[in-house]
Amino acid sequence: DVQLVESGGDLVQPGGSLRLSCATSGFTFSDYAMSWVRQAPGKDIEWISTISKDARSTGYARSVKGRFTISRDNAKMTLSLQLNSLKTEDTAIYYCAKPPSRFTEGYVPASVRGRGTQVTVS
Repeated sequence: DVQLVESGGDLVQPGGSLRLSCATSGFTFSDYAMSWVRQAPGKDIEWISTISKDARSTGYARSVKGRFTISRDNAKMTLSLQLNSLKTEDTAIYYCAKPPSRFTEGYVPASVRGRGTQVTVS
């Protein structure tokens, strides 16, 4: 079974930093582009970032570009997200996401997500 386990969320002051990790198992990690998404209270899922299978290509939402950095380690089957210059509006549950197909290059609603990790900026 596909498993995605996020960690690293915490309570942090504005301007602070965090590093989120996602440990994966149950699929060939290097065959899939991977994404981070988040959901703030009362809001819809928001796409944050996607990284290609070989990590050569990344994309970011305008709201986080220049502050967040996505990375992956295919040997360790882990996905990471470095969060810098955090703002109160970054408060949300953060999820890593695997698309349903190895041919899907970004996040789609059918993507599998883990249980998430809570980031609170206050």
